[in-house]
Amino acid sequence: MTSELKFQIVEDDEKSDTTPKVGAAAVDPFDPAALRMAPDYVESAGVKKLLATVPVRKPDRHDFIRVRGEDNYRDTFGLIQLGDNKEFYLVMPAVAVELPSEFRLFTIYTAINRQGTLFLWPVRLPGPDGRQNERWRSAHEAAALATKGWVRISSNMNLGAYEIRVAASAMLEPEWPPEYSFRDLLSIGFRDRFIDRPDHPVIRQLRGLARDAAAISGDCSFRF
Repeated sequence: MTSELKFQIVEDDEKSDTTPKVGAAAVDPFDPAALRMAPDYVESAGVKKLLATVPVRKPDRHDFIRVRGEDNYRDTFGLIQLGDNKEFYLVMPAVAVELPSEFRLFTIYTAINRQGTLFLWPVRLPGPDGRQNERWRSAHEAAALATKGWVRISSNMNLGAYEIRVAASAMLEPEWPPEYSFRDLLSIGFRDRFIDRPDHPVIRQLRGLARDAAAISGDCSFRF
């Protein structure tokens, strides 16, 4: 007795039917609902903003600023200012003894403005004689106030000090980048202006061993 095998082909009507549906709505690529993105899309998508530049400067006279209040986001350092723009160079203590009349002591504060620009704010400290300058004193006072609220400072030449203005209305608290330590900010801000050895181009210039200011464009990088 021979058994007979039977095969039956079953077609999927939906897949086999390639006839366009009459009246089917076409997708509109410019539909606002399909294009709309939430304001926090970048944060929710996990995109991380890298901090590639940290200016070392005093606050702009038009900016309201805040200063980070933690003690580990400020400290005292020896700095040298050079050039027409008075750029700050960070000096290693062991090298500073080679230039006792060239470097000055500054407190460097971590600050931020309303636009979210993070910067390092150097404020001069009294010299060995202990004499205080009203401009320096008022800057330190402004930095202390800026740990608690938004302030704006502007130089008053007749007064010989900074005028301090406090924001008249409440403003949102600043958003400090949590992943950057004070050490990180120093390494970014001074990466091309770090004096770490006696034969550094800046020291050679100050000693009259370099031809001109262009000599300082050599190796000024921050060593980790």
